[in-house]
Amino acid sequence: SRHCTDVICCVIFIVVILGYIALGVVAWVHGDPRKVIYPTDSYGQFCGQRDTLNENKTILFYFNILKCASSVVLVNLQCPTTQLCVSKCPDRFATYIDVQASYRYKPDQWNYFRQFCKPGFNNPRKSVAQVLRDEDCPSMIIPSRPFLKRCFPDFSTKNGVLTVANQTTFKDGRGKTRNVTDLREAANGINNVLDARSVGMKIFEDYAISWYWILIGLFIAMLLSLLFLVLLRFTAGVLFWIFIFGVIGIIGYGIWHCYWEYDHLKGIPGSDLTVYDIGFQTDFKVYLQLRQTWLAFMIILCGVEVIIILMLIFLRNRIRIAIALLKEGSRAIGYIMSTLFYPIVTFLLIAICISYWAVTAVFLATSGEAVYKVMANQTLCKYANLTCDPETFNTTNVTKLCPGAQCTFAFYGGESLYHKYIFIFQLANAFVFLWLVNFAIALGQCTLAGAFASYYWAYRKPADIPLWPLFSSFGRAIRYHTGSLAFGALILAIVQLIRVILEYLDHKLKGTQNSFTRFLLCCLKCCFWCLEKFLKFINRNAYIMIAIYGKNFCTSAKEAFFLLMRNVVRVAVLDKVTDFLLFLGKILVAGGVGVLAFFFFTRKIPVFAQEVPMLNYYWVPLLTVIIGSYLVAHGFFSVYAMCVDTLFLCFCEDLERNDGSTAKPYFMSASLHRILGKKKLSPKKA
Repeated sequence: SRHCTDVICCVIFIVVILGYIALGVVAWVHGDPRKVIYPTDSYGQFCGQRDTLNENKTILFYFNILKCASSVVLVNLQCPTTQLCVSKCPDRFATYIDVQASYRYKPDQWNYFRQFCKPGFNNPRKSVAQVLRDEDCPSMIIPSRPFLKRCFPDFSTKNGVLTVANQTTFKDGRGKTRNVTDLREAANGINNVLDARSVGMKIFEDYAISWYWILIGLFIAMLLSLLFLVLLRFTAGVLFWIFIFGVIGIIGYGIWHCYWEYDHLKGIPGSDLTVYDIGFQTDFKVYLQLRQTWLAFMIILCGVEVIIILMLIFLRNRIRIAIALLKEGSRAIGYIMSTLFYPIVTFLLIAICISYWAVTAVFLATSGEAVYKVMANQTLCKYANLTCDPETFNTTNVTKLCPGAQCTFAFYGGESLYHKYIFIFQLANAFVFLWLVNFAIALGQCTLAGAFASYYWAYRKPADIPLWPLFSSFGRAIRYHTGSLAFGALILAIVQLIRVILEYLDHKLKGTQNSFTRFLLCCLKCCFWCLEKFLKFINRNAYIMIAIYGKNFCTSAKEAFFLLMRNVVRVAVLDKVTDFLLFLGKILVAGGVGVLAFFFFTRKIPVFAQEVPMLNYYWVPLLTVIIGSYLVAHGFFSVYAMCVDTLFLCFCEDLERNDGSTAKPYFMSASLHRILGKKKLSPKKA
């Protein structure tokens, strides 16, 4: 009796997806990722672009790197100096003045130097002042090496002193001798980045020779996760009660220790002073010499102990129900094993969303035509930084009023309607991305909930479980409830986008001294974080109700919320018991595989000592295995958590709708029925 729900939202969702595809196409038409991949010279040409004069010139060279404030300016913005594409970076110190003076009897020096001049320039007789004014050639070249396809000074450290090609000074080509440290600001942090790149290459090598063993480690983690889920059917109660009694025992020992310290300090001079008497002390060991401190500790621990024991006494039945549901969840997964691998589908959908968003964002960011601006050596030139046209620039009066001024490439942009709304398009790209990701998660939750609900509401288990429950549930979710899932994902995406905007504003306003603004932003961030957590909880349970009854999102969310509120204590107990056991499982899987990987990669296992590859850093595959194992366990256990939540809502509905009579029999398992102390289950139909 199912029908399509939230049809309007479904239509809007489909239209938005079509619009998102259109946005990607428009971005693809206008964008050019080469603007990110290849550096651009002062003429707006890409370095290394095929079928151009710069095809073999893949590196960007800066005429005067001293004009560049930092490496960030060099990479992301435009340094206020002429930039040319070159085939290689300079490997020696030289100045235009020295090369010009010796070009007659040392033509090789001129031939080497002029490859860093503007293309076609070959007039060493031109005066130095005019060459530097017109920036036909750089005033100097310094030994450099390519990084991010740009020439940076070849820094090195010798006896703790910064050098370039083992020299601490250099000529700037303008009659001055300068210290190498003057170049530090122009390439700040480059050495650290280069060192990081070296480490990155070694890490890549480690991955290249150890990937096979990493995959084996992740496969072992998968087997351990499956084993843990199967064993929960038999060990859930044991693990929980061992932990609880362990906590009670530890607190009991703490009480005894506090009493022992309290009694031991009896009669010692000064131990009977109060905390008020000694006041505030920076050395907290002073407080441990007071009997009052240990008495306070003992009272606090006694209170905690009494609270835990009372909670166990009054909540014992609900704890037993929670443990029974955990066991029932393990049994349900045992009957529907295909659900364990559904997170792969969700992962693929999210990966597609991330890839499409990233590609669209790059194409949007690189949309636009080359914009040229006037670059003048004279600070008083009124035309400086104004937009110009390189084809007609030499016919204007700018070169006369500002000698040496040039029309050079500045950035990519435009004045069209499309370019004016690039920022809006980027926001739309981010918003639809969040919507699609949340929809993929919602689809997974609804699909799993439908599969596990079909298990619970099967009167005879497993005989009445439908064939292929996971695929049937997936088909129902797509066919009937796309609108409802999109509605829930939309609400969550709006809140997440607001959180992203608040984080952006907080980042931009970090330097401000307005305390009220920072306080307001902090409060808003906290409120929307709480709202997002609450919405995720509501959405998760709404999707379960949609999977069970097939109603629209708002009705399902309302019914789920009130059903949970009528069983709020059971919800709290089940949530904490489930969180604890699944966290314990993740730690056991990640820790167990991590210990095994540690002994393997450090050659502590004699049988496999010869099989271990030679690594630069053994911690690279080790950390990968540990983190990967945790994520693998999280993927499997997220299915288990969804199973338990679904069975719990079904259990609560079962209690409210049925009374165990022949007309209204319970669908719960016999173990849950025994815990409730109800009358016997009705005989099952043949």
